[in-house]
Amino acid sequence: MTSSPTTPPAAPTGERADLLESLGRHRWFLTYTVQGLTDEQAAQRPTASELTLGGLIKHVAVTERQWIEFLLHGPSAMGGTDEASMADWADAFRMTDGETLAELLDRYREVAERTDDLVRTLPDLDTSQPLPEAPWFPPGARWSARRVLLHVMAETAQHAGHADILRETIDGQKTMG
Repeated sequence: MTSSPTTPPAAPTGERADLLESLGRHRWFLTYTVQGLTDEQAAQRPTASELTLGGLIKHVAVTERQWIEFLLHGPSAMGGTDEASMADWADAFRMTDGETLAELLDRYREVAERTDDLVRTLPDLDTSQPLPEAPWFPPGARWSARRVLLHVMAETAQHAGHADILRETIDGQKTMG
């Protein structure tokens, strides 16, 4: 049964519901970590790392958007490994002058909504694309939509952990505990 403009699509079940719930949970942990921060706090580097809380939000949004573009358009959506592309990748970890935490969170919400819509509507999670040529990918490898979504989920969870450390260093607040 298909949906019409007056009938909402059926809620996802099974694997798609699990993917959406898990990805949503990790996104929540990451964004909860930055609640109540000023732009100045979000841009601070409180540890020896280059990471900032605003930069992590920006990076996760850019990375998720890039992987979704990969699913839709193939390896050309991933960018290159040349010096300029790598500099752009590094800049995606930084909260630059003029960026606000609120703007970064809004962009992340937009990316998340697009990803969630794709999870709900993609005809087949086994749909795959060839990975771009890069030293960190095996030659000739392909990733399915499922594998890409699991990668985005792992990336989000990893950076939520980084965010916890940064936030606790800034003002002692912990996401859990």
